Amino acid sequence: MKIIVGMRQLADLVEELEVADSEVDIDRDFVKFVSNEWDEAALEEALLIKEAVGGEVVVVALDEPDVDQTLYSAIAKGADRAVKIVGVEEGWTPTRLRAQLLAKWLESEGSWDAFFTGVQAADDLDGQLAGLVGATLGVPHAAVVSKAEPEGSSLRITQELGGGTLAESIATGKVVLGVQAGRQAPRYAPITRIRQAMSTSSIEMFEAPEVDLGPGPKVRKIYPPQSKGQATMLDGDPVEVAEKIVELIRAKGLVR
Repeated sequence: MKIIVGMRQLADLVEELEVADSEVDIDRDFVKFVSNEWDEAALEEALLIKEAVGGEVVVVALDEPDVDQTLYSAIAKGADRAVKIVGVEEGWTPTRLRAQLLAKWLESEGSWDAFFTGVQAADDLDGQLAGLVGATLGVPHAAVVSKAEPEGSSLRITQELGGGTLAESIATGKVVLGVQAGRQAPRYAPITRIRQAMSTSSIEMFEAPEVDLGPGPKVRKIYPPQSKGQATMLDGDPVEVAEKIVELIRAKGLVR
């Protein structure tokens, strides 16, 4: 079974993010970028299937900051190949554009059985990437997948529906999955294995073609979060703190 895993880079949310002068993106000059956590879950699920039935796992990503580290880490974890789509304009990439570029590469790749990617991402404005890729290719798509297990040449898929209800289905032929969680936590690749992957493997390049996005939302301006109110720090022993809390609540007219 040949599984393609789409990955993306995100600004590390522990960093202090600032709005760029363009006012349509964050300032990327001094920000560390990391792999999207849901994509890591998708990669883990793909690797588990490979370990169960054999086959090939290929990771593909756009040329974004620190993406080489993510791709080599995927190889260190067990992926067979890594592909980087180059020639994309720097800055935030709309999910619709990302989906179109991934679909173009998937068409060029030819034979494959499944495309996995994270169900969401922190910078995903347009909705789920998996659904857009599936619609572009005309391939069946399933979202919020928590488990994908091989069953012959098919995949038994478990999805989480509204209210925590789980549903199972069988996917035959090509399928696109938006993975919410894997059957186990993403594996860790030590730095020694990542360095070994860097010395023994190479990242394939794919030149981004021109695509027509058509109508869709466009970012006109972004703003930093506006602070509202303030925090009050209370000192003292538990009884004193409790009395101060009661006084504050009464002062605000919440209780009598």
